[in-house]
Amino acid sequence: MEIRYLGHACFRLTGQDGTTLVIDPYQAGGFGGAIRYRPIPEPADAVLVTHAHADHNHAQGVPGPHQLITTPGSHQVKSARIVGLADYHDAEQGTKRGRIVIFNVELDGVRVCHLGDLGRVITASEAAPLGRIDVLLVPVGGTFTIDAQGATAVVDNLQPRVVIPMHYQTGSTTLPLAPVDDFLQGKPRVRRLSGSAYSVTPDTLPAEREIVVLQPEL
Repeated sequence: MEIRYLGHACFRLTGQDGTTLVIDPYQAGGFGGAIRYRPIPEPADAVLVTHAHADHNHAQGVPGPHQLITTPGSHQVKSARIVGLADYHDAEQGTKRGRIVIFNVELDGVRVCHLGDLGRVITASEAAPLGRIDVLLVPVGGTFTIDAQGATAVVDNLQPRVVIPMHYQTGSTTLPLAPVDDFLQGKPRVRRLSGSAYSVTPDTLPAEREIVVLQPEL
């Protein structure tokens, strides 16, 4: 599977058979111009949306016809098996910012979990419904989601093999988010890639957890 970081919380997952998913597409220019990432240029078989905010739900910005998935439950898109689980955008059971859907995607034998705008720490005792997580896409920028400290706790509780941070401050957004370095500070086995793509198979998953920092493509 190839995981490509398009920007903000948006990723494209592509399987060996060409099955393509886009998760949490942003609206280019959204939030009064605060979202400065470029429009998404390529189509997908399905678009997964974790919640209805403009920096995550711009499915119409993904070219071509596609299946739209926004709900908890089991879904199948070609060779991709998807399970959505309901969670919260804040630490007060959604009373501030509502609910989200966490998506677990299994493709090419690798399980990827996208936490959306998770706003609370998932405890170790709550991890079982999420199952095995090979690659965790975790928000780290705070303000609207868990911050670096909360993300660290979530990673420790969910025990993924690979962690890819998202939803942090870059030169392509003026949203009040912390930089990724706040999350990386003091952590071992950090790989900063020069591009936006990370390819992984069951055989290439690291024996010890590693953090992979991707560059936004758009």
